[in-house]
Amino acid sequence: MNGLLTQVRRLRSGVSALATFMGLAAGWNYVACAIFITVDVVGRAFFGVSSAATVEVTGYMLAIGIAWGLAHTLARRAHIRVDVLVNRLPLALRAWLHLVALALLGIFAAFCVWAAWSLVDESILFDAHDNTSLRIPLVIPQGLWLTGIAAFCLMVFVLLLEALLSLLAGQGAELDRLLGSRTLEDETAEALEAVEMARRGEKA
Repeated sequence: MNGLLTQVRRLRSGVSALATFMGLAAGWNYVACAIFITVDVVGRAFFGVSSAATVEVTGYMLAIGIAWGLAHTLARRAHIRVDVLVNRLPLALRAWLHLVALALLGIFAAFCVWAAWSLVDESILFDAHDNTSLRIPLVIPQGLWLTGIAAFCLMVFVLLLEALLSLLAGQGAELDRLLGSRTLEDETAEALEAVEMARRGEKA
């Protein structure tokens, strides 16, 4: 059991690394989105020119950014949670509730992947394009959007597998650390890590 759990934890680390990359890409995507909008607004105001597709393209970028940030948000336990009651329960019960909550999230994520794939498949079938002058094939933004949701679903099910094995191995505390709400210690450690990275950047 412990050997299998170790392998699953390595798998989770790999998926978390992928989620981190996608989260960074989502962040830079929003920076690019802001620059695109700014340039378009300035162009229309002072030079009388516009991309004529700003609304559609930035809409794609926003949707893709949200989808690509989901897995990283889950891996970092940064999603919004209301755990006033759960945190007061005994560890044994709290661990099971974490597992049930993650399983329900997995069902929802799988449904989202199925719905997103159905949309992409339909766009491929009809060779759908948007109605702007760019005539962007819809399979491109929809495919990138699907990729983010699929990564989120993968993250959920890898965490679910690790949580289930941890529970069977009697490691309820480890499961609580993996899935529970972020603590003050977690926030402090993250802040110290950010400060240390800033210092290294200054020295470089």
